[in-house]
Amino acid sequence: MAIDTEYQQLVATGLWRASPEGQRREVTVTIGAETLILSDDQARAVAHWSLPALVRANPGVIPAIYHPDGDPGETLELAETEDQMIRALDKLRTAIERRRPHPGRLRMVLLVLMLGAVIIGGVFWLPDALRRHAVSVVPQAKRAEIGEALKEEITRVSGPACDWADGQEALNRLATRIAPQDKRLRLRVVEEAVRGALFLPGREILINKRLIEDYEEPDVVAGFVLNELLRAAATDPLDDLLRFAGARASFQLLTIGDMPGGALRKYAEHLLTNDRTALDTAALLNRFANAQVRSSPYAYALDLSGESTLPLIEGDPFRAEAPPPLLPDADWLRLQEICE
Repeated sequence: MAIDTEYQQLVATGLWRASPEGQRREVTVTIGAETLILSDDQARAVAHWSLPALVRANPGVIPAIYHPDGDPGETLELAETEDQMIRALDKLRTAIERRRPHPGRLRMVLLVLMLGAVIIGGVFWLPDALRRHAVSVVPQAKRAEIGEALKEEITRVSGPACDWADGQEALNRLATRIAPQDKRLRLRVVEEAVRGALFLPGREILINKRLIEDYEEPDVVAGFVLNELLRAAATDPLDDLLRFAGARASFQLLTIGDMPGGALRKYAEHLLTNDRTALDTAALLNRFANAQVRSSPYAYALDLSGESTLPLIEGDPFRAEAPPPLLPDADWLRLQEICE
């Protein structure tokens, strides 16, 4: 792909890190014919990144963070002052993506033809199989899109997610502490409607602000997050959505990549008004142990008397010793003010 001369004349300063354990270095960033060139203060190239393989890790967020496709450990950070370079790189990525072949479209056409032939032949009348197939083939990007649409329906009732930047950064650190391997996990706080916490397709968990504001320690909100992580591991949130919405929703998702009108709103109402089944206590305690989180505060948040949650209290993996802190005190105070 030929790069416009105007882009090749751009120069920016960024912070480059070769690996997660490496130290960040200041580099000069320039755009070549096919690559992004990172040079040190002596004009020596320290890295060449292929432009078609350039990924932005945090779209819409400043400072912008980029990495090569398949290697999120090597990063380049561009500050707000490098807005011209950020806009140029994002335009190039968009243009490159448009020119890529999209084999998924061909697969979708073939899938539509296959399903049409089966239905016309009167053979395919298995809603469960259709739902399972949809869950297995829907990509992560589409799951995130469905989760975002479902969140919009929920926030019509709960109000928009709290977005104080310092509080959200503290919440992000809590997510990393609880589930360090789950890089896609995102936590958001809403003011009402959600009872406890709620896992959405796309690996986003909505949290009621009371779990943060009404307690003196982060163990309670951490417990609700761990409960939702276990629930999602046991039952795929997309599978639960399609099971509720019916076979038509699965078929429409497979064929045109969309959900029927009103299906997400009805499912949002279902999530906000219906009790969900309790999870296996032993499996939940194992989650707490692996995440190094106390289960007793979560148990008392569910039942102040502790009578109905006694197994979670007695089975607390950290009754005898304290686990590593979930958050520094300063972060916890910031998190408690996320909705103010």
